[in-house]
Amino acid sequence: MKKELTCIVCPNGCQLEATLENGGPEIQVTEITGNQCEKGLTWAEQELTNPVRTIISSVLVDGGDLPLVSVRTDAPVPLGAIFDVMKDIKASKTKAPVAIGDILIKSPAGTSCNIIATKNIAPAP
Repeated sequence: MKKELTCIVCPNGCQLEATLENGGPEIQVTEITGNQCEKGLTWAEQELTNPVRTIISSVLVDGGDLPLVSVRTDAPVPLGAIFDVMKDIKASKTKAPVAIGDILIKSPAGTSCNIIATKNIAPAP
């Protein structure tokens, strides 16, 4: 089976073509062509066998100079866990002050990542 992908690792946006075989419960990538660098090979294989994403969102803040703080995962999350992680983010709330890098949620939805702040939030004046 053939699968076409557009690499998103660098600005080149290489048009990749992967050849896949179904070897039991796992998909195996047998060949990838069209890449201009090694990063494209690594990305395509991961995208086809175990796709992951970084989540960016926001969390409510009590007593802050802003009502929300921007957050992201500190590691990529498996595609199948994104909605569960987002439920945990939506259900959470933090108190001011918040500093960039603060861990606001540890292991959301049982994943190995954390949700960290990407903005400083001062207490309300």
